[in-house]
Amino acid sequence: MAGLTTSVPCAVWATTTPDSSAMRVSLQPSYILHSRPYRDSSLILEVFCAEHGRLSLVSKGARRRSKGGSSVALLQPFIPLLLSFSGRSEMKTLTHVEPAGVAPQLRGERLFSGMYINELLMRLLHRHDPHPQLFANYGTALGELGDAEQVEVCLRRFELGLLDELGYGFSLAEDGLSGEAISEDGWYHFSPDCGLVAGVKGANPARPAYSGAELLLLSQGKYGGEARSVARRLMREVLAQYLGSEPLKSRDLFHGRSPQGGESQ
Repeated sequence: MAGLTTSVPCAVWATTTPDSSAMRVSLQPSYILHSRPYRDSSLILEVFCAEHGRLSLVSKGARRRSKGGSSVALLQPFIPLLLSFSGRSEMKTLTHVEPAGVAPQLRGERLFSGMYINELLMRLLHRHDPHPQLFANYGTALGELGDAEQVEVCLRRFELGLLDELGYGFSLAEDGLSGEAISEDGWYHFSPDCGLVAGVKGANPARPAYSGAELLLLSQGKYGGEARSVARRLMREVLAQYLGSEPLKSRDLFHGRSPQGGESQ
């Protein structure tokens, strides 16, 4: 296949380009978040790299069958990859791909949840903005989606970590306005400017209120009982501030397929 090579994990690969000014990256730990067809036989890939953040790559001829099979089998979401790419333009060219691990087995709700996490990254990450800790968190989240019993807890932890990485984090144990500790008997609203602030339950029906007792449980990583529902409602409200009015396609898909109505998201 012209322009793209694949190999087993132990392969060693290097590239050179005639133009020394062209950016060249070799064997970068990465995940593919999304792909779409491009021209007759290529793909445009949205990828999340450990050291380069989110960026777009073109994989030339990726959909064309070759003697050894099609590289498109590797160019799928959730597979840990090592990618090499080069180029001078905004969109780099993928030159090499090899697996760096085994993809988690995601089916049903777990697959939709993985798609949801990918869409959050697509919508909220700026291009070429490295987030190595978030990259590590993402890999952990995928592993938990494949193994953990509580998918919803995995999603909430990832969402909170994502907000922290993007500079939107807030305390679940402290009033963001007064600085006082959250009271078990109190009720709190979310403010984009301050985080959680003391309020009165029912004072404004359009403004959700959250129990201080449940918030304190969440601050300790405890998601049992009513705290799980509180976490889901709170994260929906918070993320909506940054996602804008356009609905998440993964959430709509989950609602259309799941008899539970998308409870985890």
